[in-house]
Amino acid sequence: MKPVVDGLVKKYAGRYDIRVMNTSSADPQVVGALAQKYRIQYVPTFVFVASNGAVSRTIVGAASVAQLEAELAKLK
Repeated sequence: MKPVVDGLVKKYAGRYDIRVMNTSSADPQVVGALAQKYRIQYVPTFVFVASNGAVSRTIVGAASVAQLEAELAKLK
């Protein structure tokens, strides 16, 4: 999934704020806090958050570029 996500980060830079967290190298407290906030139990999980802070969609597991782009397009 890393190449897919990295490609989206580059493609949509300046348009969407795409944040990536590597759970194996990130601060465990931060990982735990985000996992609890967004109810993440499995990796990968993609959480789409609108500009108002509301979660619009969560995808658990691998996703295609088309799926991820479709969800980004729905964000406002």
